[in-house]
Amino acid sequence: MQLHLPQYKISWARAVSDILSPPVVWASMAFLIAQRGASSPQQALLWAGIYILLVCLLPVMYIALMVKIGRITDIHMKVRTQRYIPLLVSLVCTGVAWCSMRLLGAPPVLPLFALFSLIQLAIIGLITLVWQISIHAISISGATIATGALFGWLPALFVLPLVILVGAARLKLQRHTPAQVVAGTLVGLSISAVMFMMVTIP
Repeated sequence: MQLHLPQYKISWARAVSDILSPPVVWASMAFLIAQRGASSPQQALLWAGIYILLVCLLPVMYIALMVKIGRITDIHMKVRTQRYIPLLVSLVCTGVAWCSMRLLGAPPVLPLFALFSLIQLAIIGLITLVWQISIHAISISGATIATGALFGWLPALFVLPLVILVGAARLKLQRHTPAQVVAGTLVGLSISAVMFMMVTIP
């Protein structure tokens, strides 16, 4: 008797979308920023862990639960109206992360990063009410500016090609139109640039 198992084909575009999804990008940035601001590796892990748990893991767990029970079609939320509640959950969790790190005395750069995440999510939420912009593009382009502001523009040049790669992946998967990807890139770049110009980085 021959068993016919389903064939799972993972395309490069799907792999890029998963590996460079917003939660993964933000978690990676949190870890690097914690290493920069904390006084010890143990403290860095603690602060990064708080950010990653609240800003990245809890919203993803909520989305995964909604996918499992059929409220959301897939984890990347291709239907715009299905993004409303997950974005609200992300806003609440990020607000809690920002308040928690301030109250617990985290190095100033970490609450600042949480605040930037909160503002970015709020703007994404407002745009999503009327149009489906690429959150992937916003995330990776914002991370490029953050890398330049926090670690120097040479490291940012190494991150920059990922903006093009992520945009190409979202188009390949037909999850967004070119206008939505370009708009996401411009929004991510402009929000981060304005925020970093308005504050003094600790």
